[in-house]
Amino acid sequence: MEPIRVLLVDDHALFRSGVAGLLRGRRDFEVVGEAHNGDEALEKAKELMPDLILMDIYMPGMSGVEATHRIKRVLPYVKIVMLTVSQEDKDLFDAIKAGAHGYLEKKI
Repeated sequence: MEPIRVLLVDDHALFRSGVAGLLRGRRDFEVVGEAHNGDEALEKAKELMPDLILMDIYMPGMSGVEATHRIKRVLPYVKIVMLTVSQEDKDLFDAIKAGAHGYLEKKI
């Protein structure tokens, strides 16, 4: 079975690095790229064709919700899971309406 190709999108490099390190330790995931904002996420998604995108909601420039909406228009097959510190129901609903398949809270 082929590993799940993952694109990590978060404006905090240390967070991306930590998640990438966790995923690289597993044979069923392959981190194919990283992006620091929604604009870069859209470009990298089109270039790398990942199976899964782990995307922060709040980033400078294009938000994760808007990036999700745009990515799903051009790559409808890709699964997107939102990552955030927000506990607001509105954020969850906006992400799902944009096409996200799931939502995970970043907790310490």
